[in-house]
Amino acid sequence: MNNEQINHKKSNKRRKKENGDKQSREKKKVLKGVITSLLLIDGEERRSANEECNEIALQEKTLFEATQMKEKDAMLGYYSGIQDYYDHGIVTDQKLKRKRSRAAAISAVSAAVSGVEFVDESRGVSNNEGVKGAGNQQRRLWVRDRSKAWWDECNRPEFPEEEFRKCFRMGKGTFDLICEELNSVIAKEDTMLRAAIPVRQRVAVCVWRLATGDPLRLVSKRFGLGISTCHKLVLEVCSAIRTVLMPKYLQWPDEEKGKKIKEEFESVSGIPDVVGSMYTTHIPIIAPKVSVAAYFNRRHTERNQKTSYSITVQGVVNPKGIFTDVCIGWPGSMPDDQVLEKSALYQRANQGLIKGVWIVGNTGYPLMDWVLVPYTQQNLTWTQHAFNEKIREIHEVAKDAFARLKGRWSCLQKRTEVKLQDLPVVLGACCVLHNICEMRGEVIDSELKFELVDDEMTPENPLRSVSAMKARDAIAHKLLHHGLAGTGFL
Repeated sequence: MNNEQINHKKSNKRRKKENGDKQSREKKKVLKGVITSLLLIDGEERRSANEECNEIALQEKTLFEATQMKEKDAMLGYYSGIQDYYDHGIVTDQKLKRKRSRAAAISAVSAAVSGVEFVDESRGVSNNEGVKGAGNQQRRLWVRDRSKAWWDECNRPEFPEEEFRKCFRMGKGTFDLICEELNSVIAKEDTMLRAAIPVRQRVAVCVWRLATGDPLRLVSKRFGLGISTCHKLVLEVCSAIRTVLMPKYLQWPDEEKGKKIKEEFESVSGIPDVVGSMYTTHIPIIAPKVSVAAYFNRRHTERNQKTSYSITVQGVVNPKGIFTDVCIGWPGSMPDDQVLEKSALYQRANQGLIKGVWIVGNTGYPLMDWVLVPYTQQNLTWTQHAFNEKIREIHEVAKDAFARLKGRWSCLQKRTEVKLQDLPVVLGACCVLHNICEMRGEVIDSELKFELVDDEMTPENPLRSVSAMKARDAIAHKLLHHGLAGTGFL
């Protein structure tokens, strides 16, 4: 009996243990199911949230791209309008001005005949008195008497050469050459109402304004002319320089000149077939009334802590720092590679007119079949370092040329009063005058040296030609293995 009780107790314990284990397993199973359900719900919520975020991000990206395209189209449309105005509007304005001048002259003569009072500058009496005393005396419009003593002093043959060079950034010989070249275009004839402004004074007003960047009111006082007259003279002379002198003094080299340029660059760097060094700089402007965002210069604004707007000047120079090609006027928000794509130089290259030669640029330009730029990747080899060193020597030629351009013509260093549509003419005239000075050996004063500060932005697609990559590698190896690389990078 005792054994049966013992066995019964053992059996009950066994059953209880089995029931407990079973209940524990069921609880674990239920708990596992609950946890699995929670995980599935959480995962589903995360997927749903991610899908919503991706959808929102896609919508924002699409909206941003659409906005950017609209701004770009608006900017390009505006610039095209500026170009059209520049090409066609100036002619119309000149015609209107001539008509108004003739109408004013006729009105003045009619008034003189009718007995309206004018001032006789030679006698200091009114014209009514002149009519009574001398009926045949010439009648003239009243003109405010301004002192021209400073210009008369500068225009004397005895005026010191060095002083003249400080005033106009060039010697008397170079100034006389420019006056002679422009004489047939800008010379005016005397009228019965007033004497014409001489050619030398017209050129002097323009050159002084470009050289000093002085406001028009100061130029007016210095030359004894009206403010509006000075403004008109600057634009007229700059336009004449662009029309008459640019085709003669700023041109792409022909085959013979190109050969000499290649030899000079190769003698300096060891890199063959280089016909030019390219650089892009920014010219500060006053905030335009339209397309403000297009001209906003973010990098200059961040550096100077002051809102900056600018337009670009892209130039290619020969070994002497003389411009052989310029592209002027694209908005300052555009990086260097986009400015290049808008230039006539790029169009000529696409048409196959620039073959078998290199134009050297900085890291802001892409590597192409005709544009040679430094290596930009990390961990450069000695060969690549050596190549970059030689490329830098060539590129410094363009950078130094732009530094002399801005140092010689101070109007390029600060915001100008010139309207946006007239700026390409003024900047083009500065480039032409720079070339004339460089060709004639005009040395810039050390006090006028200007330090360029332009940011280089690596283009989105820096490598655009496989053949150019291979050619660059071949040039780099040749420089190193023929002892032409130098050791500045070591």
